[in-house]
Amino acid sequence: MTRRPAPSRRDAYRTFRTIQTRWMDNDIYGHMNNVVHYSLFDTAVNGWLVEEGVLDILAGDRVGLVVETGCRYHAEMAFPDIVTAGIRVARIGTSSVRYEVGLFRNEEETASAEGFFVHVYVDRRTRRPVPLDQPLRAALETIRNPAEG
Repeated sequence: MTRRPAPSRRDAYRTFRTIQTRWMDNDIYGHMNNVVHYSLFDTAVNGWLVEEGVLDILAGDRVGLVVETGCRYHAEMAFPDIVTAGIRVARIGTSSVRYEVGLFRNEEETASAEGFFVHVYVDRRTRRPVPLDQPLRAALETIRNPAEG
């Protein structure tokens, strides 16, 4: 039997974004519904890309399409928790990026959930893959996980 990996600590991530949970994030079981975790991943990464000036969501000539996702849940979160999303880049390809995100509840040092998603960057109009441009590649390098090489 394979041993389940322990949750990562905050210091395993390269940059952080704080996100307030909402009343509607809780489900009938009293904790944050699993689908919300994916929304937080997307919000954290795309917010960072916009802040870095490498994503123009309205007029940019390229967009990142999610082609693969995954999540491992370690502990419950619920409204009114504050979630800190730790972000790092695991892999940078020609037209793709694998982001990894840890969600930390309030001031906790270990992740309540950890996930990943892969963006393939495509031309906004044709939806065909395009190489990452230099400004995007440079921004991604700043949060690349050194353990990934």
